[in-house]
Amino acid sequence: MSLDILSGPPISAPVFEEDPLDLMDEIDALKREKNASILAHYYVDGEIQDIADFTGDSLKLARDATTVESPTIVFCGVHFMGESAKILSPEKRVLMPDLLAGCSLADSCPHDALKAFQDKLRAEGREFVTVAYINTTAATKSLCDWIVTSGNAREIIDKLPADKEILFVPDQHLGRYLMEVTGREFILWPGSCMVHEIFSLQDLLRAKRNKPGSVILSHPECPQNILEVSDVIGGTEKMRRHVQSIAEPTTFLVATEPAMIHAFKQVAPQHEYIPVPGIMASTGETCACNRCPHMARNTLAKVRDCLRDEKPEIVWQPYFEQARDVLRRSLLQ
Repeated sequence: MSLDILSGPPISAPVFEEDPLDLMDEIDALKREKNASILAHYYVDGEIQDIADFTGDSLKLARDATTVESPTIVFCGVHFMGESAKILSPEKRVLMPDLLAGCSLADSCPHDALKAFQDKLRAEGREFVTVAYINTTAATKSLCDWIVTSGNAREIIDKLPADKEILFVPDQHLGRYLMEVTGREFILWPGSCMVHEIFSLQDLLRAKRNKPGSVILSHPECPQNILEVSDVIGGTEKMRRHVQSIAEPTTFLVATEPAMIHAFKQVAPQHEYIPVPGIMASTGETCACNRCPHMARNTLAKVRDCLRDEKPEIVWQPYFEQARDVLRRSLLQ
């Protein structure tokens, strides 16, 4: 009898994917058992949004975290969002499916670098207010006077004293857009979002030409060349309200994280949504090539594991106290 069959490469065990519906059932049962609530950002996968108790943008979820009655929050988003939930609700336990879900914007403005730059400006005798986009670490927030989201930025900037400069961190594209709409001059930090940086103007214009009557929706984190050709510019919640307000079926070219389209379809299924960059010239099909790799670290299996194991957890840090003052003043008042 030949033994040739034993001389080949080792046979690996098959990998079985867990059924999403089974995972959702497990998560529902664990939520009840652990007395937990799930908060999910619009940029995580739609199946996670569907099992969440609260969905929204950064501003809404930060506020939702303060109203949750359950003692445990599972925050499906990125690390700075989990930090904000813990800071605003220190009495609650805040878990995250993956603590490695970071943020390129937050990484672009580390605490030490910001402090050194602030010290340099003060040494030059300049008087300024530091305004940080919410996409920053808690340590960086602790150095700031105001925290803004794309939803409340103009309101806060409009009330800042006119005799002081504004140091805006970390997103240079959002800062430049806010300079235009508020008429204020900013000192801009040179940060940007890896997702919103990669949109192709050429692909966007081609899609617009191929879809007559289409409307371009862009997040203000996009570079200026994208914003200049956009029909509607706004944060995630403003975009969601806009598509909901239009009854006539419309094609929207969406220049933000493509997972946002799930939230659009929930409130306005009559429209067609095409992620940008979008239409492949060879086939006419669309592709969402710009998923945020950090948001994508949130999966149903990790949500289940997080609830079951009650970890990983956002643990209170000493600098959270100082960050709490600016977060409360900026987001809750």
